[in-house]
Amino acid sequence: MSNANDKPVIAATLCAMSTRCTIAATTIFEAAGYEVRVFPATGTGGRTMERQIRDGVIRGVLDITTTELADQLVGGMMAAGPDRVTAAGLRKVPQVISVGALDRVHFGPPETIPERYHNRKFHVQSPTVTLMRTTAEELDAIGKEIAEKACAAGGPTRVLLPLRGLSTLDAEGQPFHDPTANAALFQSLRNWIYPSELLVEHDLHIDDIAFATIAAKTLLSLMPAGPKKEH
Repeated sequence: MSNANDKPVIAATLCAMSTRCTIAATTIFEAAGYEVRVFPATGTGGRTMERQIRDGVIRGVLDITTTELADQLVGGMMAAGPDRVTAAGLRKVPQVISVGALDRVHFGPPETIPERYHNRKFHVQSPTVTLMRTTAEELDAIGKEIAEKACAAGGPTRVLLPLRGLSTLDAEGQPFHDPTANAALFQSLRNWIYPSELLVEHDLHIDDIAFATIAAKTLLSLMPAGPKKEH
């Protein structure tokens, strides 16, 4: 299947609070001769990306922002369905998975949030979007889910961990900074991923340019040498 520029396509996910990482990685991919399609992690974006991977359009996946998994688990408005983070594995497409924006679940205005969550930590992002901080228990479950999907993948796969934070809101001094909750996510991934070489940890924040560079170069290393024309 050809695209307009006759270049192989890499898919990349992003959200408003992991944008710098995705943009920096995109620059590296484009310099290497790839077309990059960026999918916002809004539910619709994740479903669209998974469909294009299944359709054979995508040659590599930089799944930096997996926040839709948190919405799927907890009942947020940006869930992408249970098949999120599965298509690349099924199609044997090289992929790099990370944990971008798993520090939150997306709801609407505060009055729309289910009563059972009223004792949780929130951040009002806009009049129409309220973010809820994920707990250690929720992140433990999400870590297991990511690990199971990564281990089941038929193609080259790596899971990269940014140990210093999952989004700009989760940086030190920011409202969602919670090292204890994040530690549950990281330990869950360590517990469930096999072989352990699939998991690579970095003492960086997800929005650090250094992390973006590592993620992009890791994906390129998993792909066939050099971009190849589609026929």
